[in-house]
Amino acid sequence: MDAGLTQDTGETGSMKSALVAEASPTRRRALASLLGQRGWDVIAPTSPQACCDVLAHAAHRGLQIEAVVVGWPERLERPDHDLLELLHAEHLQHVPVVVFADVGTDTIAQWRMARPRTSLLMWSEYTQVARQIEQASVQQILPTPPLPRPQSAQRVLLVDDSPTVRTAFKRLMQKHGYEVEIAESAESGLKLALARPFDIAIVDYFMPGQNGTALIAALRRYPQTRHILAAIITGTYSDEVIVESLASGAVECLFKSETKDLFVARLASLARTVHDRKAIDAERRRLEGILAAVGDGVFGVEADGTILFVNPAAVQILGYQDARFLIGRSAGEAIHPGPNGEWNPEVPGELSLAYRNGEILTQWQSVFWTASRLPIPVEGTVYPLHVDGTRRGSVVAFRDVSAQRKLEEQLRWQAEHDSLTQLHNRAWFERQLDLELQRLRQQNDAGALLFVDLDRFKYINDTAGHSAGDELLIEVSKRIRSQLRPGDQIARMGGDEYAILLRNVPAEDIGTLADSIRTAISNAPFIHGGKAYRITLSIGATAIDHLTPSPEAAMAQADLACYQSKNAGRARCHVYNPEQDALATMTEELGWSSRLQDALVQDRFELVYQPIVPLRGIENETGEQPPTDLWQRQFLRNPDEPMIFEALLRLRGNEGDLIPPSVFLPSAERFGLMADIDRWVIARAIRALQDTRDYHRPVSLTLNLSAESLADDSLVDFVTDCLVRHDVDPGALIFEITESRTLEDIVGVRALLTRLRLLGCHIAIDDFGTGFSTFAYLRQLDADFLKIDGSIVQGLPNDALDRTVIAALASIAEITGKRTVAEWAESIETLHVLHECGVDFAQGFAIGHPRLQLLPSASRHLRTSTARIAPQASAHTSDNVTRLDVASRR
Repeated sequence: MDAGLTQDTGETGSMKSALVAEASPTRRRALASLLGQRGWDVIAPTSPQACCDVLAHAAHRGLQIEAVVVGWPERLERPDHDLLELLHAEHLQHVPVVVFADVGTDTIAQWRMARPRTSLLMWSEYTQVARQIEQASVQQILPTPPLPRPQSAQRVLLVDDSPTVRTAFKRLMQKHGYEVEIAESAESGLKLALARPFDIAIVDYFMPGQNGTALIAALRRYPQTRHILAAIITGTYSDEVIVESLASGAVECLFKSETKDLFVARLASLARTVHDRKAIDAERRRLEGILAAVGDGVFGVEADGTILFVNPAAVQILGYQDARFLIGRSAGEAIHPGPNGEWNPEVPGELSLAYRNGEILTQWQSVFWTASRLPIPVEGTVYPLHVDGTRRGSVVAFRDVSAQRKLEEQLRWQAEHDSLTQLHNRAWFERQLDLELQRLRQQNDAGALLFVDLDRFKYINDTAGHSAGDELLIEVSKRIRSQLRPGDQIARMGGDEYAILLRNVPAEDIGTLADSIRTAISNAPFIHGGKAYRITLSIGATAIDHLTPSPEAAMAQADLACYQSKNAGRARCHVYNPEQDALATMTEELGWSSRLQDALVQDRFELVYQPIVPLRGIENETGEQPPTDLWQRQFLRNPDEPMIFEALLRLRGNEGDLIPPSVFLPSAERFGLMADIDRWVIARAIRALQDTRDYHRPVSLTLNLSAESLADDSLVDFVTDCLVRHDVDPGALIFEITESRTLEDIVGVRALLTRLRLLGCHIAIDDFGTGFSTFAYLRQLDADFLKIDGSIVQGLPNDALDRTVIAALASIAEITGKRTVAEWAESIETLHVLHECGVDFAQGFAIGHPRLQLLPSASRHLRTSTARIAPQASAHTSDNVTRLDVASRR
């Protein structure tokens, strides 16, 4: 078992224990942590065999397993099958099971449907595990009828105040295979019935205190005893006794004076009734379970296609008044005769063949015919129906796809429109603007883009109420739309902002046209609650033509113009003037803000990877070997070290070029986007690590954290979610923190680093050595690596002072138990000196340039010895797009 995942079992058997069966250590730890926070004692063995052992011997070890969490493996092996089979055992049916999977499959769905108290979650929802278990646990303690027992072991409760009668009849019933427990009064009988499961109760009519009929009536009142088949036994025949007994709920009257054979025969009749009732309940539960598991239309058929049952949804979809019009008919004739509605029993269709052969069909599409003989397109599944281990036909679940397509149209409309004003939304408008710019480039035409901002909206919304604000937005939307030509387009961009796209407008007419729209809308006041409010607009406009570089540029210009309009006093228009230097600077800033936000949404960032290699064995490098292979040779010389790469951020430009972070990160910092960008980098890096799980040796990535992320309390939770979702070892992540950011909030940063290290991640302090005041903090910071600043390394190999400083830094790191990484290593000679100074790792162009591919295909085949990389081997072909400036790093 994982260390730290279990607690001392102690001596009591009442502990709240949860068993976690998951192969991945990362996911095991995450689940154990979540459950432990909710008060669960977590048992997390490392193999399915060990999980089976825990379940099989829990009672002997004083454990009470109250929940099981199973991570469904990608491929089921024999031990996995053993565990899943054991969870189906009768004595474990009451235990809630939560199954986690990366993707849902038919196999998982079938296993889940066949077992009660079982739920399925995707790994992306793993934080819901405790809530899911607790919901199932609440269901578990609700009063429910006991599970059916075999006929040969039916349990009888005998209640009689006579010890002689109790002894005699108990022996008689035990002789005939019944399990019997006895009580001497109605009160003790009820207490026993509430504590233990029984199938039949035989109750004496005349007893001290309460009569037997009172006990039978009480058994009917309690949900957990209501199923018990009760009979009165009496020593005298009396019509009054019989009538009262039957009225209380007894199903039979037995007499102490009748022969033993007659008593046994009557008891056997009761037992058969119990058995038949259980069989019916079992079949009902099976069918209800199937029907409840599928929310759409469901019907069952025999192997020859005869319809056995139909759920209400299917009856409604197919247009019948009642299921009786379908049951007993052939499904091929009534529901799916064929594309033309003509049934030919000699030519069975795909579904009829599936019924006959017991096949499974998933996501099939077909045409069903309604009671009015109208075709409807459907899609669904077909599964064999098994009862008591015997195939009894098939179950068909289907849905009417025509309704789904209508829903898709509605969702498409909602995705492109603002629900309040019914105008198009920002996403739709941006696409239209892009299309319009493409048209302008082809036709050499001109137009205008207007940004409209409603003045004083916040005042009206706050003073008159949100309903007034909503009415105002609707009214303004109608007024703006009424002023536009048929070819013009308008959208609500959010809040009180609108955008208008005007076609075929000369640049010299933009100001006049925009002002005419503004004055037309402002002429009439807005009336609400008997009060009149003056409406004014601030409009920013810009010309668009074949020279407009991009939608982002046009929107930035219109936004700046609108800003100028509001700055000048509101209730006016302003047309963008590109010759104003201050505005041009603001345009660039806001343009980058919009561009970076779009890059986050559209996934236009890229990661490139630069190797960080161990320096042990670097003395074998003479400079004669292919320089592009040096990083691979160093990894092969150090097989016990992980392959470490730094993940560096780039932005994919409109022409496919890669833009270095020095260009856009300053704007990202000013506009508060660094935390979002950091999260994009973390998520993408963990996905890249997921792709290396099957590689022959561990791979690690170093990631830079910004100051905003260092102050983000939810960062560790986000990292945990990503690691669990992609099943990546936390030890494969190394987070870099710059020395200057560390000093800004040493207490807060230390808390963050502690949480990351507890998760299993590693920490590196970047740019180490540029501020010697930080040496005092080395003992306080939980760092694994110190990255020596490149400005110190650049003086090597000739600068004696830099060499002395690096040796001192390496010595300090060794004393504090940290490893060193030297940046900006540009030559073989520098690498040799770094190794002599005691530096552990190095990074720089002498080792390898950043590449878009984390593990090039060529390196995947390099395995065991440096002999495979001989000096005469040809160098890898370098890809210029991957040779990026490593000095411009996050």
